[in-house]
Amino acid sequence: MTNIRGGRGRLTTGAVATVAAGLAFGAFALSGSADGATRSAEAGDAGRHPRPTVVLEHGAFADGSSWNGVIADLRADGYPVVATANPLRGPASDAAALRTVLDHVKGPKILVGHSYGGNVISQAATGDPDVKALVYVAAFLPAPGESALELTDKYPGSTLPEALDPVTYTQADGSTATDLYIQQAKFRKQFAADVPTQQAALMAAAQRPVAQAALTEKATTAAWRTTPSWDVVTTRDLNIPAAVQRFMAERAHAHTTEIAASHSVAVSHPHLVADVIERAARATVR
Repeated sequence: MTNIRGGRGRLTTGAVATVAAGLAFGAFALSGSADGATRSAEAGDAGRHPRPTVVLEHGAFADGSSWNGVIADLRADGYPVVATANPLRGPASDAAALRTVLDHVKGPKILVGHSYGGNVISQAATGDPDVKALVYVAAFLPAPGESALELTDKYPGSTLPEALDPVTYTQADGSTATDLYIQQAKFRKQFAADVPTQQAALMAAAQRPVAQAALTEKATTAAWRTTPSWDVVTTRDLNIPAAVQRFMAERAHAHTTEIAASHSVAVSHPHLVADVIERAARATVR
């Protein structure tokens, strides 16, 4: 496991990490000019080693723009990228929507999920030989029979229930359903504490709601059981406690990177997230 303290702090590599992974991540920790040179060199290899397509699945209270910084890095290094629109209605139906994208994108793919998006990629990738790696970013890795809510409550630390803003509405068939938002006044502290204030305010205003039922719907499959997995664990996360993330990552035998970051790590630390995705691609696509 790789640990990063405070995002820009000292990099230490645990005994379980391979030397190759340590060297790859070490390149990320260099100065900006060295990092740029490394990325330029890798981009120059793109013609000789075609890159897999990276498919990004956002989670609850977010949208595709949450991946913007990650996309910029991946594209600079020659990776084709698709950031999907997650309906946030339930793991089964959302996975079916993601499958339409995966079926449309030809060739090898790296599938990345943030938060609730981890539920979705775990189901959508099952049985797909073109998905070469799964990357979980502050995400759920449910086993069959588990729900997001059940996993969140496995260990203490989540303050999300107190920050929610539920909206109940009537559906076409006359039944009622509830969408969940995060209260805008609490959004930054709860979801994006290490994101600049003005940027977090924009995220709060543009947040996508998740169906309450989606958080209690149980997983039916778990692609991480057969597909190599990487995991970014956020130790200052108020949505999914770090202890929960570690439990899921260890169970999945994922290559784990820990960082002292909020739930919105793809926004606050896009270079790190992109680096983990690229390590997964290099390790699994040849």
